[in-house]
Amino acid sequence: MLYHFLYPLHTSISAFNVFRYITFRTIYAGLTALLICFVLGPWVIRKLGDIQIGQYIREDGPQTHHQKAGTPTMGGVLIIFSIVVSTLLWTNLTNYYIWIALFVTVGFSIVGFIDDYLKQVVKQSKGLSAKNKFFFQAILAIIAGMFIYLYPNFSTRLTIPFFKSLSPDLGPGYIFFAALVIVGTSNAVNLTDGLDGLAIGPVIIVAVTYMVFAYVAGNVKIADYLQINYVVGSGELSVFCGALAGAGLGFLWFNTYPAQIFMGDVGSLSLGAAVGTVAVVTKQEVLLVLVGGLFVIEALSVIFQVGFFKMTHGRRIFRMAPLHHHFELKGWPEPKVIVRFWIIAIILALVSISTLKIR
Repeated sequence: MLYHFLYPLHTSISAFNVFRYITFRTIYAGLTALLICFVLGPWVIRKLGDIQIGQYIREDGPQTHHQKAGTPTMGGVLIIFSIVVSTLLWTNLTNYYIWIALFVTVGFSIVGFIDDYLKQVVKQSKGLSAKNKFFFQAILAIIAGMFIYLYPNFSTRLTIPFFKSLSPDLGPGYIFFAALVIVGTSNAVNLTDGLDGLAIGPVIIVAVTYMVFAYVAGNVKIADYLQINYVVGSGELSVFCGALAGAGLGFLWFNTYPAQIFMGDVGSLSLGAAVGTVAVVTKQEVLLVLVGGLFVIEALSVIFQVGFFKMTHGRRIFRMAPLHHHFELKGWPEPKVIVRFWIIAIILALVSISTLKIR
C-alpha cells in the first residue's frame, strides 16, 4: 500500500525512490510487524486472560508442564494480524504470489482458530477431529497449488539440492506435490509447538532463510549466476518473509521462557503453511526438508513412535514424542532443550544456504 502511494512520488521527491527496492521494504515490513506485536502484545495477553482462554495441558505430558495450565493461548492471532497488516503496507499488491501467500496464511489460520475455539471456548478437548482438520488443510493447499500451477511460465520441475542436472517434471501432478509440502510443513510446525518459544524460533530462522531464497530467485542476474530457477515476481515474497520474521520476533518477546502467551494452532498451522508456500513458489520446495529439518525430525519422531508402538504392542522408541519431550524426560531443563534446538535450526539453515553454490 505504501509502495503504491509513495513510490510514484519519487519523480518529484527523490527520497521516495527507496520504495522500489525490495531490500528496503523487507526491512521495514519486518520492523512494522515487530512493532505491531510489541504494541498489541500486552493487550492481547490481557484480553485472552480475561475471557479465560488458557492453555490446556494433557495429563500424559511432562509433569513440569502442569504449571503452564491457564497461560493465555491463541496468540497466533497476533502473529497473523501483524504479518497481514505489514505485508499489505509494504508489498507491491499487484504481485500474484503475495496474494497466494496471504490466502494460505489466513486460510490455515482460520482452520487453526476453529480448532482452538472448540478446545478453549466450547471445551471440546480434541477440537477439530484429525480427519476434518486434514480435509480443510488439503482443500486450501490444493487450491493454492492450482493457482501456483496456473500462473504463466511457472516451472513444474523440481529443484533437487546438490544436483543441477536432476530436475524431474511433475506436470499437473505438481499441484498435489505443492499441497503435500504446504500441509506437511503446517503439521510439522504444529507438532514442534510444545515448549516456550520452541516453534517460533525455528520459524523465524526458516523465514529469514527463505527471504534470501525469494530474493535471489526473483533476481534474474543473481539466479543466472547461481544457476537456480528464476521465478518472475518471487522476489516480492522477501517482503512477506520479512514480515513473518518480524512478527515472529515480536511474538517471541512474550513467548520466550517462561511464556506469557502461546500461539495455539491458529499460529502454528498457518506459519507452517506460509513457509511451505514460499518454498514452493521459490522452487526450493525439496530443500525445505533441510531448511526446516528440525520440524521434519519432530514430525518423524511422532510417526516412528506411533508406528513402533502399534507394531510392538506397547513398546516405545522415545520416552515421549514429539522429540523435545523425550529430552525433557531425560532431565534436560526446558530452556536447554529450546536453545539447543534453535542451534540445530541455525546450522541447518546455514547448510541450506550453502547449497546455492554447491551444485
